[in-house]
Amino acid sequence: MKTDLFDFDLPRELVADRPVSPRDAARMLVVGDQLTDMIVRDLPDLLRPDDVMVFNDTKVIPARLSGTRRAERGTSNAEITLLKPTEDGAWTALAKPAKRLRAGDALVFGDGFGATVEAREGPEVIVRFDRDGADLLKVLEQQGQMPLPPYMGRSGDERDLTDYQTVYADEAGAVAAPTAGLHFTENLLAAIDQKGIKRVHVTLHVGAGTFLPMVAEDTRDHVMHAEWGCIDASAAEDINQARQNGGRIIAVGTTSLRLLESAADESGTVLPFSGETDIFITPGYKFRAVDALMTNFHLPKSTLFMLVSALAGLERMQSAYAHAREHGYRFYSYGDSSFLETNKS
Repeated sequence: MKTDLFDFDLPRELVADRPVSPRDAARMLVVGDQLTDMIVRDLPDLLRPDDVMVFNDTKVIPARLSGTRRAERGTSNAEITLLKPTEDGAWTALAKPAKRLRAGDALVFGDGFGATVEAREGPEVIVRFDRDGADLLKVLEQQGQMPLPPYMGRSGDERDLTDYQTVYADEAGAVAAPTAGLHFTENLLAAIDQKGIKRVHVTLHVGAGTFLPMVAEDTRDHVMHAEWGCIDASAAEDINQARQNGGRIIAVGTTSLRLLESAADESGTVLPFSGETDIFITPGYKFRAVDALMTNFHLPKSTLFMLVSALAGLERMQSAYAHAREHGYRFYSYGDSSFLETNKS
């Protein structure tokens, strides 16, 4: 399919750079047979007793570091944003300015914390820190900034350490937030529990590739980024039991959806899963596991807008996004929400 089919105009003033407070006061557009304007805290009204909601419990690490590059040819400022760890314990990262970095350069971030550049390819580098595991995560919490999406046009600050994290985040490893989950509060989760809705956690460590624009003119030529995810046996059993009982599988966020679809067999049974997924969902895809999706409003010509168009139908999503723009919905990571029902036609 041509990428231009998924383009639309978006006024800059509709791009949110801060979330609403409280989180569940955000607006929510329900996209089904008709469009209905609601508020996120009204979500329990859309749920049925046998439904199961699937949440991504990944935890964002403060993955953006600013420091100094030191080399024989001199020193300069340098900034890196971690992408994901390599198999041997190093990290791939986006570097700025990347052209100044070479293999062997030292990066110094403060308080004796540093790294060595092992390789560079385009804007990406491979760096090896002077510590790893829990020790690395600890110093990142102290010195790193939240890796806000580039379209916000600002660096992360102290507010973002809380705002850019779900209230149920548990498994550290993401360098971007599963943003649909940012709308949930403890009160909203309690209301969902009170209604008897099953909540299940899976893990997909969201990568910065989720924000990369499509450069291919045709979706067949796009190479999808890979992300690591896990569904344990208990979670898979809860999901399959809900389906057997006639309930719906409701994914909270496109990350949860992509993981579920990666783990499902042809019959729709979700199997335990651990590994990377690079599933790319476009219109024409037959969904096996997911019946509904809660998600934010996405970028034009993005893989995520293609995904929601596959789920709810391209014409329906074009109409929904036109409605959202006309009525002042806020877009992207800190923006408003939508609840999408699978297009059965």
